[in-house]
Amino acid sequence: MNDREKAQYALKRFFGYDKFRFGQLNIIINILSKRDVFCIMPTGAGKSICYQIPALILDGITIVISPLISLMKDQVDGLKDNGIEAAYINSTQSMDEIKEILKDASLGLYKLIYIAPERLESKVFIKMIKSLKISQVAVDEAHCVSEWGHDFRVSYRYIKPFIENLDNRPVLSAFTGTATDEVKEDSMKLLSLNNPYIFTGNIDRENLAITIYKEEDKLEGIKDILREHDSESGIIYCLSRKEVESLYQYLKELGYSVGIYHGGLNDEEKKRNQEDFLYERFDTMIATNAFGMGIDKSNIRYVVHCTIPKNLESYYQEIGRGGRDGTPCDCYLFYNREDIRRVEFIINNSSNLNRREIALRKLQALIEFCEEKRCYRTNLLRYFDSKWTREYCTNCSNCLENDELRDYKKEAQMILSTVYRTRENYGISVLIDVLRGIKGPKVIQNRLDELTTFGLMKDYSTTFIRGLIKQMLVQDFVALKEGTYSMLKPTKKSMEILKGDRSVLLLIKDEETAINKELFNIIKSWRMDRANRDGIKPYIIFSDATLIEIVNKLPKNKEELFEIRGVGEKKVQRYGEELLKIINKSAT
Repeated sequence: MNDREKAQYALKRFFGYDKFRFGQLNIIINILSKRDVFCIMPTGAGKSICYQIPALILDGITIVISPLISLMKDQVDGLKDNGIEAAYINSTQSMDEIKEILKDASLGLYKLIYIAPERLESKVFIKMIKSLKISQVAVDEAHCVSEWGHDFRVSYRYIKPFIENLDNRPVLSAFTGTATDEVKEDSMKLLSLNNPYIFTGNIDRENLAITIYKEEDKLEGIKDILREHDSESGIIYCLSRKEVESLYQYLKELGYSVGIYHGGLNDEEKKRNQEDFLYERFDTMIATNAFGMGIDKSNIRYVVHCTIPKNLESYYQEIGRGGRDGTPCDCYLFYNREDIRRVEFIINNSSNLNRREIALRKLQALIEFCEEKRCYRTNLLRYFDSKWTREYCTNCSNCLENDELRDYKKEAQMILSTVYRTRENYGISVLIDVLRGIKGPKVIQNRLDELTTFGLMKDYSTTFIRGLIKQMLVQDFVALKEGTYSMLKPTKKSMEILKGDRSVLLLIKDEETAINKELFNIIKSWRMDRANRDGIKPYIIFSDATLIEIVNKLPKNKEELFEIRGVGEKKVQRYGEELLKIINKSAT
């Protein structure tokens, strides 16, 4: 078998999966080819398999450097359960136990050994482990090596000299869930990766709904959230132990099913509370940021930040613990200006000068995110990827409360239906002609006027349809065919839209005014007269955008008028009859 076939066999044999997730196989093949890799893969994307399968195939042992004892144990238990021999070495073990593990490893009894980075500070341990045939060193949470990262750990700086001092350099694989461009470049340099294969997975967790509450009552807000998520699993993050204790007592006295976790508890208490949460003996964990790394609980339905975190990396990592099964998870953040001073105080009293400057800069980025007036998701993802192009989403409070955004699901379905019916053989201009009912040369020549979608969007302007298609391309609701400039092809999201399972929330600016400019001017004059009669400004009655939509869609009754963007129930009652008379008169 070749490497690809071996990897596929191992995936099914040991992990029970028929197919790799996106990106996994390429990462594995590069590692098996002895090429270093650096991978940014969000929570739940399957990082572990990317180094575990090469560990099984490569001739030798894989050393996995992992930051948490509990995470190591879970990984090793999982591997053993899958029939893979693995071990971990940590501070809870005696030197005799560690020697025993390394002796067994020298006999080939283990394919993976997990160690904490602090272990590399021990010259005695380094001397013992150098005798092993190490084929791969896998670094988990690789961003910890960089001072520009949010979890900097000095012990990660020992990885590079450890690799360099081995008699035969193993392949080095590094993985992290989130990293800015700055952190990525710094991490690769500090780990001394050699011409690495770089993989960046889709960092957008679309199932995470982002809601930010500004200057609102936290206790009342949290009670509302718990009532909304009755009997569901969730995490509430607080800034300090005191805040955790206070909220825990308050909610427990009210009868809510809650647990507690912070650094002040002893190891036994933390372990017990964590296990109780994982086994759903209570619903909601109230914790500091000491809780969560390595928690593989798939059904967390909500994550609350009672206080702002210190940076966007922590925030995205912490909300990423929700919805790991791919189903929706609500993420709430309470933003209070007073809390900024609390976080600043902690930063200024817990960091050296260099780290303090970095931490304060990251806090400022978080403040700008919270105060963003536009899409929260766009702001967040651009922080990690400056090339991020999407402008809006359907799953954050700013977008959902933006009056300028509208759900264009119906229009998108018309466009996608035409893409399917034309079998992806025509460019955007021809598709627009079909949708608008224009019998151009290609339409006549190819009998496209016989399609059921011909003329479905005759009341929409070319500019509008082209703008809608452009925004759909940006949002991956449709894609360009390879090697073409304007031929469209469906995506996975296209099918969800056609089935009615996905909203198409967009802001489309139609530079043209209205199809019937004469009617538009008549309605505009009516608006001015009515405004003078009522003693209000004209735009308070209807915006120009609403007037354009009224003219383009020509509602026939109050029900259809109510469907127009910007026309609420009261406005239908107040202005409906007058408007409909004008529209009906223009049609005769």
